[in-house]
Amino acid sequence: MTNRLFFGDNLHVLREHIADESVDLVYLDAPFNSNANYNILFKSPEGADSDAQIEAFKDTRHWNDNAEAAFNDVMRSGNSDPFELLGTISDCAGR
Repeated sequence: MTNRLFFGDNLHVLREHIADESVDLVYLDAPFNSNANYNILFKSPEGADSDAQIEAFKDTRHWNDNAEAAFNDVMRSGNSDPFELLGTISDCAGR
């Protein structure tokens, strides 16, 4: 598999779709934690502004059960560098 772009939770994608020892690059675009909701604004077919919009995403961070499980997986892996990094991130995120 070459030149594929995956969109979604990187842990799920790496575990389910990518063979071990085969990743050249993982790009993570983390949210800014602005505590804001972002919407997609639409235009009419003629290109005029419209009041129509839908919510695109909420830019907030939450330490939940999924985050805790992923953190514990890294901790059990024995690789201390990512564990220390994740520990620092989780402390900043209010874990």
